[in-house]
Amino acid sequence: MSPRACPDPTCGIARSLDVLGERWALMIVRDAFLGRSRFSEFRASLGVSPDILTARLATLVDCGVLVRQTYRDPGERERDEYVLTDAGRELAPVLAALGRWGADHLPVDSGTRIRYLDSHTGDPVYLTFATAGGASIPASRVTLVRPSA
Repeated sequence: MSPRACPDPTCGIARSLDVLGERWALMIVRDAFLGRSRFSEFRASLGVSPDILTARLATLVDCGVLVRQTYRDPGERERDEYVLTDAGRELAPVLAALGRWGADHLPVDSGTRIRYLDSHTGDPVYLTFATAGGASIPASRVTLVRPSA
C-alpha cells in the first residue's frame, strides 16, 4: 500500500477514508462485487468521466483494494481488468452497512436493494454486531472507545 497524506494517521477510519472516501471509489468496489471488472463496464454502470475513473482505479490498485490483470479478447489489443483482492473483498461488510443505512434512513420509492447471500448455501446473510459469545446486539448498544495511550 502506498503512503498517502492522511489527516490522522493513527485513526483507522481516517486512513480508510483517505482511500475509500474519494467520490466514486466505493461505487467502483460495489460494481467489482457485482462482477464488473473492465474499464468499459465501470464506465457504463457509473457514468463517471474516464479521467476520474482512471484516477480512482489507480488509487484502488495502489492501495491494494483491486489488482490489475491483463486480458486480450480475440482480435483485440491487450487491456487491463480490475479484480478485488482479499483486502477488497473484506469491504463487503462496509458496503452492506452503508447500503443498509441508506435504505433505512434515505429511502426511495423505487429501486432494488442489493441482497447479501451465503455463497455456499444461497441463504440470506445479515450484518450485525455480536458479543464475544456470539450474541447479536443492536447498534444502539455499541459504544466507541478511543484506546488510551
